[in-house]
Parts: sequence; structure tokens; C-alpha cells
Amino acid sequence: MTMDEVIPIVPREARPYQGRRAGLVTRLIAGVIDGVLVVVSLLVAYVGANGLIFLFHPRGFQFSAASPILSVAAGLVLLVLYLTVAWSTIGRTYGCQVMGLRVVSRRGERLRLPVALLRAVLYVMFPIGLFFCAGGVGRRSLQDLVLRTSVIYDWLPRHP
Repeated sequence: MTMDEVIPIVPREARPYQGRRAGLVTRLIAGVIDGVLVVVSLLVAYVGANGLIFLFHPRGFQFSAASPILSVAAGLVLLVLYLTVAWSTIGRTYGCQVMGLRVVSRRGERLRLPVALLRAVLYVMFPIGLFFCAGGVGRRSLQDLVLRTSVIYDWLPRHP
């Protein structure tokens, strides 16, 4: 089978990039999308919790004050969990899906849970490591170099 038969849903201009390592800009955009998704999730949880408080105590209701430190910690934990689950199950987050990316192991397979967890922790704790892929070895971030992973262009719905 040729590439034209396998992925007719991929635009012809994008087909030469299928399976190649992704660059900095594409990965940054995917990361921003994922970050916005986590922030929106936290806001929904905050409004939902306050909605429950309002249901039980409508007369004396006031929005609860959110601790900045607790909010940031909850956001980081949620981001690590989100990335770990996404990378270990389907190999991509929502941001990766939008940008046509997939995170794979050195053999091109889906990440195992411990590797996905460690990669997520490194990704969240050292986001500056992403800039290694701008001019570094083979478009690999610090996290990719340490864990021998890659972020590739992959528009296929499932990992082959």
C-alpha cells in the first residue's frame, strides 16, 4: 500500500511529513491548547464547587476564595495526570490531535505508563526543555532526550 491509499484524510501537502519529528512551533501550539484546556477544566471545577455550595446554602452564599498556591498546585497535578493518561493510552493529547502530533517511544510505539508519567512530570517541571527541539539534536526536547521519546507528525486516527 502506498501512503496515498493509507491516509486519504491527510492533505496531500502534509503527507511528506507523516512520521517525521515535529518542530518547536507545532509543539508549542499543541502545548498552549492543552494548557488552556486544563485552565478551563479548573475554572469549571471551581464554578461547579461553588454551585454546589449555593444549592445547599443559598441565603448566605459567597464565592469561596481560591488559594493561588493551591490553584497552581491543582493545575500542575491535573496537567500531569492529563498528559500521562493521554500519552499512555492513545499517544496524543487534544492539542496534539489538533496539530497532528503523536508522542512515541524510541521504537515508534505508544509510551508505557511509567515513561508517560515521568515524561509528563519533566514536561511540567521543566517546560524550557521544549526549546531544545528548536535547534537541538533531531528536533528533540530535553524530555525526549532523557527518556528516548519523540513527537512525530501523525494524522492517523489510531497508532499503526
